[in-house]
Amino acid sequence: MAISKKIEKAISGASWIRKMFEEGERLRRIYGSEKVYDFTLGNPELEPPAAFKDALREIALNPVPGMHRYMSNAGYEETRRAVAEMLANRDGLPFTENNIIMTCGAGAALNVVLKSILDPGDEVVILSPYFVEYKFYIDNQVGITKVAATKKDFTLDIEAIHSAITPRTKGIIINTPNNPTGVIYNEESLKELGRLVADMENKFANQIFVISDEPYAKIIYDGLSLPSIFNCIKNSIVVTSHSKDLALPGERIGYAAISPLIENGGLLMEALIFCNRTLGFVNAPALMQRLVTDLQHESVDIAGYQEKRDILYDHLTAFGFKMVKPQGAFYLFPQSPLTDDVEFVMAAQKHNILLVPGSGFGAPGYFRIAYCIDKKIILNSLPAFKTLAAELGMIS
Repeated sequence: MAISKKIEKAISGASWIRKMFEEGERLRRIYGSEKVYDFTLGNPELEPPAAFKDALREIALNPVPGMHRYMSNAGYEETRRAVAEMLANRDGLPFTENNIIMTCGAGAALNVVLKSILDPGDEVVILSPYFVEYKFYIDNQVGITKVAATKKDFTLDIEAIHSAITPRTKGIIINTPNNPTGVIYNEESLKELGRLVADMENKFANQIFVISDEPYAKIIYDGLSLPSIFNCIKNSIVVTSHSKDLALPGERIGYAAISPLIENGGLLMEALIFCNRTLGFVNAPALMQRLVTDLQHESVDIAGYQEKRDILYDHLTAFGFKMVKPQGAFYLFPQSPLTDDVEFVMAAQKHNILLVPGSGFGAPGYFRIAYCIDKKIILNSLPAFKTLAAELGMIS
């Protein structure tokens, strides 16, 4: 059966994450699940919070008439209003339901936003290391990807972003807290980015949207907080999901929120609603919209994630691995002790440690650890990591 040559090429090199996950399935069949240390997939092992389960039980016992029918392509007004009220209270800006569109997760939200703003050949800047699907999402909407590096500590490099902006730039995607690094972009750097974007808009007479991908916004450690992009950059859009904060990745529920300060924001919202429909999403899942309406201030207990971060960070650095300590999300992104990160990942696999090479995130020389897994597996993996480090001459 013939398929698109473009898709065939994309499949062949698309996802180290999926490849390593499938290798984990093979190894588990051989060695058993407790002897395979699979750090490949950012699939939360935590269960949704009790408030979600209570809301699900309530709606199952007392269904709302017509609750499974079509609604506005933007989503239920009451759900969008709840999101808007949360943002307005948090950021002190006049958000209303007319700034919100409910989507099938953050991935759908990104595709909807990109479809709404891009003409063929328009450019979108992404920052390395980046979430692997960004390039495909931009290509989906006939855009061109421009990559700007971050600094050695993975914070924003404004000069690199400046160099990547051209007269065809229509968007810049940032991801904070970041997958794969766990870094949070601070308020000062976001404001600096906002000034750069404003200068480039004036220079090129072209509106540039900064799109902040924030599914990990509530998974933050050490008493830190996430600066609001809406208070730093005028033409800003947040795309997010409840996959991580409510542990609902399989339910595909999220939203896009546009700044109330965007000029012609009403026209942008019309475009988002149109693209939500015509891309085939039609609308976000009705049941999930109703359930998350009253859960905008809820979250899974992140203390367990922080404990796992600390266990891995403390032990791996003691074994000689070098890394930036994550401030949020549930990933570590250490330097590869071998020049070739793929070679290192293959060496780790011999010890049943499954990792993802940094090359898959546009950052060769690193590797990603997803620690949103059972704590027992993490503890069981530590001797294997120590043996691997000794094998590579990192410890004696």
